[in-house]
Amino acid sequence: MEYNTSRPRMIIPEYGRNVQKMVDYLLTIEDREERNKQARNLIAIIANLNPQVYETDDDPEHKLWDHLYIMSDFKLEVDAPYPPPAPESLLEKPKAVEYPATSRRNRHYGNVVKKMIDYAMQLPEGEEKKALTESVANVMKKHYLMWNKDHVEDQVILDNLKQMSDGKLDISDLSLSEKRELMQNHHHNNNNKKKRNNRSKRKSNNKKK
Repeated sequence: MEYNTSRPRMIIPEYGRNVQKMVDYLLTIEDREERNKQARNLIAIIANLNPQVYETDDDPEHKLWDHLYIMSDFKLEVDAPYPPPAPESLLEKPKAVEYPATSRRNRHYGNVVKKMIDYAMQLPEGEEKKALTESVANVMKKHYLMWNKDHVEDQVILDNLKQMSDGKLDISDLSLSEKRELMQNHHHNNNNKKKRNNRSKRKSNNKKK
C-alpha cells in the first residue's frame, strides 16, 4: 500500500494528484512543439475540472497558465500566451486587510443605532426629535439586553445615548411616564396628519368628478 506521505509533494493540491502527474509528464517531452500542444491540452483539462475559475477571476486563462508554471516548479519551457510569473512573487505577503476604524466602546449597540443617533442629532429641536430620541433609546435597550441578558437600568441607556451623541441627545430629565406620553402624542399627531391628507385627497377627487 502506498501512502500519500510517501508520494511526491503536490505543489497545488487543489488540482489533485492526476493533474500534477500530467504536469510532471510535460517536463519529460523533449520536442518543443509537442510540449506546447500538450501544455495547451492540459490547460483545457484544468479549466474543465475547475469551471469556477471563470466566475471568480477577471483573467482566468492567465491564472491557469501561472498555475501550470508553478506546478512545474518553474521548469516548464513552452511558448505560452503569457510570460511565466517570477518565483519571488510567491514569497510576497498579502496586503493587510483594512478594518473599519470604529470605536470599540459601545459597539454592542451596532452601526445601525449609531446611524440613527447621527440622524436624530441633525433634526431641529422639537417633538419629533424628542420622540425619535426615545425610540433610539428603546432600540439601544433591546440591543443591550441581547448582548447582556441581565437587567439594565434605563439611566445606563440614557447615559450611553448622551455620550454617543456628544451630549446632543439628552432625555434624562424626562420621567418614564413623560416619555411614554411623548411617544403617544407623536403617533397621535402623525395619525391626524394622515387623516387630514386622506380627507384632502377625497375632496380633490370629488371636485374632479
